[in-house]
Amino acid sequence: MFGATIVDSIVFSVACVFALIGALGVISFKNPVHSALGLVLCLFSIAVLFIEQGADFLAAVQIIVYAGAIVVLFLFVIMLLGVDKEESVKDETLKFQLPLAILAVAVLIGLFIAVGIGYWVSGANSLTGNFKPGVPGILELARAIFTTYLVPFEATAALLVIAVVGAVMLVKREGMAKRQSEEITVGEQN
Repeated sequence: MFGATIVDSIVFSVACVFALIGALGVISFKNPVHSALGLVLCLFSIAVLFIEQGADFLAAVQIIVYAGAIVVLFLFVIMLLGVDKEESVKDETLKFQLPLAILAVAVLIGLFIAVGIGYWVSGANSLTGNFKPGVPGILELARAIFTTYLVPFEATAALLVIAVVGAVMLVKREGMAKRQSEEITVGEQN
């Protein structure tokens, strides 16, 4: 953070701490709703980090797409499936899952150490697109999305809406079938 003011450094540091707190909350809370709220904290903190680095578009996308749409989708699925009940690890039917997870974590830690120690080259130092002088990159991006790529952009939005409606209809149908079977068993008992 060369050339940054004291205020920039403080904001950046505080946002880093909150991002870490949110990330730890995601993996440590037992309640999935609380984990999703930890994810919101982490994603908003990352948006602040983007703003501090001058990437305003990425900050807006971070808030709108990730903190807005994705977390709402997570909460929707959590509430829809009712996964807020506690489950016991001892009742796990797949006994190999825990050793396999420990092995995967060990491999990932080894990879992180190898990347941190080694010198890795991944391409050219700088890759940028050709932008017109005097026109901000966000205007070029908006022009491309709403002209050249309008049909794929709208098709993706339609597919996401169809998927959510389909999930609601499936759960609603299962709930109605369960209610009808309960009514039949109560009627038979009388």
